[in-house]
Amino acid sequence: MTPSRPYLVRALNEWIVDNDMTPYLVVDAGIQGVSVPDDYVTNGQIILNVSPGAVNDLLIEDEAVEFKARFGGVPMEVYIPVVAIMAIYAKENGQGMVFGAEPGAPEPPPLDEKPRPALTTASDTTPASSSAAKPSLKIVK
Repeated sequence: MTPSRPYLVRALNEWIVDNDMTPYLVVDAGIQGVSVPDDYVTNGQIILNVSPGAVNDLLIEDEAVEFKARFGGVPMEVYIPVVAIMAIYAKENGQGMVFGAEPGAPEPPPLDEKPRPALTTASDTTPASSSAAKPSLKIVK
């Protein structure tokens, strides 16, 4: 069978947006082919806001997620192979999904590790402040 990850990412992104929440992607920036702004990578990962107001031309395809955004005012085309997506969740309540079960997928982040600051909009010059309430991810079996 084909990998389920791109289908789940598309569905969860739509679900989060339909509920007027902000979808965030947790990406393993060390996976070959990932093209993200290095200045925002922390511990080999980056958290990206992929809401309609933050990105342009979002494509969630079977092989990769692509979009255009501004980071620190600088426009950039972002390319993320689907296998590099570690999680997708709603910023406001943390609901979403952690990946890692499919062959070739990276291991999910440890549950006791706090999420790193995320970009609140693609036009922001810095990641969100660490004093803001941060969502948490949990594995649901």
